[in-house]
Parts: sequence; C-alpha cells; structure tokens
Amino acid sequence: MERSINFQSKFDLFEDHWSPKVIAEMNDYQFKVVKIKGEFVWHSHEDTDEVFVVIEGVMQIEFEDRTATLQSGEMMVVRRGEMHRPFSEEECKVVLIEPRGVVNTGDERSDLTAPMDDWL
Repeated sequence: MERSINFQSKFDLFEDHWSPKVIAEMNDYQFKVVKIKGEFVWHSHEDTDEVFVVIEGVMQIEFEDRTATLQSGEMMVVRRGEMHRPFSEEECKVVLIEPRGVVNTGDERSDLTAPMDDWL
C-alpha cells in the first residue's frame, strides 16, 4: 500500500451496520471498518484474538463475567475463545484488526453473518 487511508472517507462509503469492510491488509491480517448499532450475537473466535478500535462513538463489549465500555480513541483485544457480544446504543464507528478469513459472527451463524473479504 503506497497511499494513506482516511478512516472517515471509508466510513462515508456505506450505511449498513454490522457488515465489516476490508480497507487494507498487512501480512495475513485485515483492517476492517464497521458501523455498529444495537446488539450483535454472542460468539467467539476459537483460533484468533480480535482487536476493536473505536474511531467515533461509544461501544460496549459484553463478556460472560463483565461488560467493557470503549470510547473514541480506545481499543481492546478480545482473546481467542472468549465469548463476547458487542453492542452500542448509538451508531459507533469501529476499526477491526484480525486475520484474513475470520467470520464476523465467529462460531455462530445468523442473519448478521457478513460476507467475507468485502473490500471498499
């Protein structure tokens, strides 16, 4: 990649929630932008950690024993195999960093399961 990527210009290209869009790759990792609002499904990723970076807004990640709140400029690593459920009262803009081939709903399949490798 030889040019910079502006997160806001990427977020401006779509409206849907819970449908990650790939904006870059580094080795086997993908950087994805996603807009979230409302509740997602409980799930885990058995083979990999997952990184959430909040660009704009506030999101929560519910775990079996706690709930974490992330605000703009904050990030969290969710460990492999850890059951979690992201949610947000208002629209929140997030960057995800995870290996290529990770399904957004992990080990669960639902109507929120997004297409793989949806590039912007």
